[in-house]
Amino acid sequence: MDLGRTSDEQLISSVRENLKLIINENLRLSEKIDYSQLPAIINSIGSAKTIFLIAAGRSGFAMRSTAMRLMHLGFQAYFVGDTTTPAIKEGDLLWAASGSGTTASIVRAAETAKRVGATVISIVANESSPLADLSAYKIFMPAAEKEDHGGSKSKQYAGSLFEQAVLLINDAIFQAMWEIDGTPAKELWKRHANME
Repeated sequence: MDLGRTSDEQLISSVRENLKLIINENLRLSEKIDYSQLPAIINSIGSAKTIFLIAAGRSGFAMRSTAMRLMHLGFQAYFVGDTTTPAIKEGDLLWAASGSGTTASIVRAAETAKRVGATVISIVANESSPLADLSAYKIFMPAAEKEDHGGSKSKQYAGSLFEQAVLLINDAIFQAMWEIDGTPAKELWKRHANME
């Protein structure tokens, strides 16, 4: 990539315009989400014995961020695949994100969770996917999946909009749960990692 012929002003303008594009796409997407299952989802999170989160790729980073916030609220939360993640059991919750809803490892985890009597909730861009079918409750994100290159749902590369939206909706869920919980921020901070 040769940036030699691109001025500083052009780079700044490009980044500024692309940031606006990203924010506006997320705002438009937020108006298309069906929020009707959120009360059941929040109740499932709140009543779970242990919460397991799973996603692949960049969605996985968003779900790891959510696991951290749940820990701050005092929940036992694990990201599936980490070496300290215990077995899922009846009364637990699996919270999964997959744009396609077909990622094999995530579908297998949902099948296992359902088999042992855990609740499965998911965030998907494909409502008629195996993951959506396995879920007791789901959030449908009508965003482009990673292999949708047509640009009709998003001008961003691959599944970027879905991945961003996973982080944002999960942060909004955390914020709502924190408001209900009422624990002051300084108390949540005591649970924050102190060996960084």
